[in-house]
Amino acid sequence: MIKYILPAIIIFLIVLFWEKIAKFVEKKFNIKLNYIIISSIIALIAIILLLLNY
Repeated sequence: MIKYILPAIIIFLIVLFWEKIAKFVEKKFNIKLNYIIISSIIALIAIILLLLNY
């Protein structure tokens, strides 16, 4: 059960602190984060994790 709760908590924290993460990355690397790219990466990771579970 923890293998389902932990990724949900991590995704929730990413969504909750998205503005701070985006500002930090922009300040540190001068790169603006695009929601479409990040959401597709998160979806890809989720698909890979789901495939590894089954």
